[in-house]
Amino acid sequence: MMSAKPTIVANSGYTPGVSLFKSASTVSLLTLASRITGLARELLIASTFGASALTDAFNVAFRIPNLFRRLFAEGAFSQAFVPVLAASREQQGVEATRHLIDRVATLLLWVLLLTSLGGVLAAPWLVWVMASGLKQSPEGMEAAVFMTRWMFPYIGFMSMVALSAGILNTWKRFAAPAATPVLLNLCMILAAWKGAPAFAGWGIEPIYAMAAGVMAGGVLQLAAQLPALRRLGYLPRVGLTVARLRAAWADPGARQVARMMGPALLGVGVAQVSLMINTQIASWLPAGSVTWLSYADRLMEFPTALLGVALGVVLMPQLASAHAAGDTARYSAMLDWGLRLVVVLAAPCSVALLVFATPLVSTLFHYGAFTGRDVGQVSLALAGYGVGLLGLVGVKVLAPGYYANQDIRTPVRIA
Repeated sequence: MMSAKPTIVANSGYTPGVSLFKSASTVSLLTLASRITGLARELLIASTFGASALTDAFNVAFRIPNLFRRLFAEGAFSQAFVPVLAASREQQGVEATRHLIDRVATLLLWVLLLTSLGGVLAAPWLVWVMASGLKQSPEGMEAAVFMTRWMFPYIGFMSMVALSAGILNTWKRFAAPAATPVLLNLCMILAAWKGAPAFAGWGIEPIYAMAAGVMAGGVLQLAAQLPALRRLGYLPRVGLTVARLRAAWADPGARQVARMMGPALLGVGVAQVSLMINTQIASWLPAGSVTWLSYADRLMEFPTALLGVALGVVLMPQLASAHAAGDTARYSAMLDWGLRLVVVLAAPCSVALLVFATPLVSTLFHYGAFTGRDVGQVSLALAGYGVGLLGLVGVKVLAPGYYANQDIRTPVRIA
């Protein structure tokens, strides 16, 4: 699995212990809470707004910052930052690691400020690239551009959340990063429940309340992680001056993270191309198609997040630590343990999505403005996702094996 085999220094009989399983269970349970509140969010949105050109506009506008979040924050940045951070902690000590965190945070903040400004200005072009078919409904295209401009800075908050989560996960503080997505869901639930009627009373399009809920959720997620970082003693000291920016760019560790992000970005980007293609095609189909696809994707993310994401979050820093210590036995045993869990748990989930797609969607969504036709279309998409579930979850375990070894190129070639 590793491109350059390190010296085996100890522990040839290593097997993953109870602590690793406990960590994975903690992340999985908290992720379950996030997915349950996320499902409640989707049920409320479906019941309140149904599937229309305006819900398509919101889903496209929300998908744009989420796409960048998956590319940069949870994708390329996390895959580059966590292995470098774990190696610094293992080999260079506390003070050097604090300097690395400060300088990476400084670079990240400057990049995010420029990216957010560019995204707001380029919103019409981004919407056209993601879903040009929305122009069939001028109202839908206008709403999508407006909400994209308001929600694009969400990527800035979520990228800083990814930085915080990388630090906390490396120090085995898994609870706070796994729990904070619940805050986004609660903000969006409140926006649909209370915000939409209030907006309607003020003469504002009710769907715009959802954009306000997304931004509030981004702010709260970042705010919730800062106390945990302060208690750990690794709250980043961000430099806002040009001199601090230059010092951050001159840091070898920060430059290594930046170098590794290039290939990682390509790998994650290839994986996100299908999402863009699906959204672009759906935007040219009847109104509601983007929304149908989004609801199917949300349901598919239940097993993907509970199994693959939880295992990947726990394994990444542990694999990086094992690689930095040259302990190949521990490294290989953890990957083997993760893959066995994938096969045992993901295969039944895949069968369930194929067999029970229609009853599942009907039970969850067939209320209020959500029609029987909407149920049928979401069920078809969900069954299609079920076919590839085992592979989707398996990649979440295998890819960190390469990233922990600071081998970004191999996953890019595979992607």
